[in-house]
Amino acid sequence: MDMKKMMKQAQKMQMEAARAQEEIASMEFEATAGGGMVKAVVTGNMELKSLSIDPAAVDPEDVEMLEDMIVVAVNDAVASATNASAQRMNSIMGGVKIPGLM
Repeated sequence: MDMKKMMKQAQKMQMEAARAQEEIASMEFEATAGGGMVKAVVTGNMELKSLSIDPAAVDPEDVEMLEDMIVVAVNDAVASATNASAQRMNSIMGGVKIPGLM
């Protein structure tokens, strides 16, 4: 394969990867904990967008359980975003890793 063709393919993959990153950034990922009592939504940029807590989950006698539910919901939402991003990038890059893109 000639160098010019390889460079052209690399540029195309870079452009597709950049487009995919933009798409992922605009996506939202939701997770719940405690049977839906706590709901977290994160963006594809791994930013917490919203956190909803059912008032029934607020027990002054058991704040630790509420804290645990929040951590679980946020971590699950972040994991979903991370997995979706990795799958999308792997489908574009075909296993090739370009520094700065992943």
